[in-house]
Amino acid sequence: MLLLESFSSILGAIITPAVLLLSSIGVSSEISIPKILRPRYFVKSLTDLPSAASTSPLRALTVALAGTLGVGNITGVASALICGGPGAILWMWVGALVVLGAKYAEVSLAVSFRQKKDGKYFGGAMYYIRDGLRDKLGSKASAIFGGVFAMLCCINSLITGNIVQSNAASCIFPSKYRIYCGVFLGICVTLSLIYGARKVEKITSSLIPVLTAVYIILSVSIVMSNIEYLPKIIGGIFSAAFSKNAIIGGAAGFSAREAIRFGVMRGIFSNEAGCGTSPIAHASADTKSPHHQACYGIFEVIFDTIILCTMTAFVLLIADSKFGIIPWHSEADASPVTLSAFDMLGGSITYYLLCICVVLFAFATIIAQIYYGVISIGYLTSRKIPQIIYFALSAACAVLGSVISSPVMWLSADLIIGIMTAVNCTVIILLRSRLKEQRLMQLPR
Repeated sequence: MLLLESFSSILGAIITPAVLLLSSIGVSSEISIPKILRPRYFVKSLTDLPSAASTSPLRALTVALAGTLGVGNITGVASALICGGPGAILWMWVGALVVLGAKYAEVSLAVSFRQKKDGKYFGGAMYYIRDGLRDKLGSKASAIFGGVFAMLCCINSLITGNIVQSNAASCIFPSKYRIYCGVFLGICVTLSLIYGARKVEKITSSLIPVLTAVYIILSVSIVMSNIEYLPKIIGGIFSAAFSKNAIIGGAAGFSAREAIRFGVMRGIFSNEAGCGTSPIAHASADTKSPHHQACYGIFEVIFDTIILCTMTAFVLLIADSKFGIIPWHSEADASPVTLSAFDMLGGSITYYLLCICVVLFAFATIIAQIYYGVISIGYLTSRKIPQIIYFALSAACAVLGSVISSPVMWLSADLIIGIMTAVNCTVIILLRSRLKEQRLMQLPR
């Protein structure tokens, strides 16, 4: 166990952030991210939709957001503040902007190398590993590497996309009631699976917008009713951003938003961007081009971190300014801090609405990650038995997550997501010439 902890620490603190940073910077130089982010062009790319589509780019985005918008957006930001103070928020913003290149790359590649069966698209990192590296590694070796990545995706969906979510959601309840939360999630997962993996698109396209809207309304109403605190809070974020504790906290905090969702790397660059999971959702879209869907990938990161995480941060900092609720620079549990902030500022109704959002966000993330697992299994085999076994494990993991020991869970999640990100970002670097072709086809002069 000690050896695994040491390897996980090196992987998370050095190897994965370095590879993610290099790949994102390399890709950004190839495709010219600043030009893509020009407001008029970026909005045009998002709104230039096909006239008819079985799976629209917007629906594919909701599936990806379901896998991204876990309970971490609600409770995880508190970890950044607790660890590093208000300056940590600036480093969360910087981290999100840095990885936009990697997000664009993996989504574009997933659409470029996707497959089609029965009139519907599917794909992901395992397919662009297999087909994109065929000329460099040979057919057999590239297929094996794709298979290894698909296996990691399956394991990741069970641990970081299921057990971690269930554990985080159940932690909002007293210890003796946590198992009931796990059972509830297990039943919901089972019922959703009865309708088939493709139905997850309909579930998430309905559930995520509603949950997100509720959370935004709650957050904005609290911020607007305490608007006089905002100038001081924003000033504090920038003034504290370059202190030693803030930089450390920001690094942890950027992954803390992911930590509830993935339990992954405590580093600025440890966002889901680059780990190769959400491209599975984006690959299913009937989109005009890889570039167009990759712009949705960029929007996913911006919306997830820059918008929702910032709202959470403002609520927490307002609550601390009024009531002193944040235990600065400690190892305190983040979930009660966030719930207390919404309770004190918004009242009991807001508190209970937030609890409901936490559980439903966890459910949405679990079924989105199950969809990723199903596509990964489909890469490995066309037999039905492995898929049935996987469904049974998914329901069981939702229950297990409510009672499992956190250290074992976090260690497993860190190792899996770290390896996936390192592998995927290496592939992105090797395939960056393909991205340049997309830039030349779609980017305005």
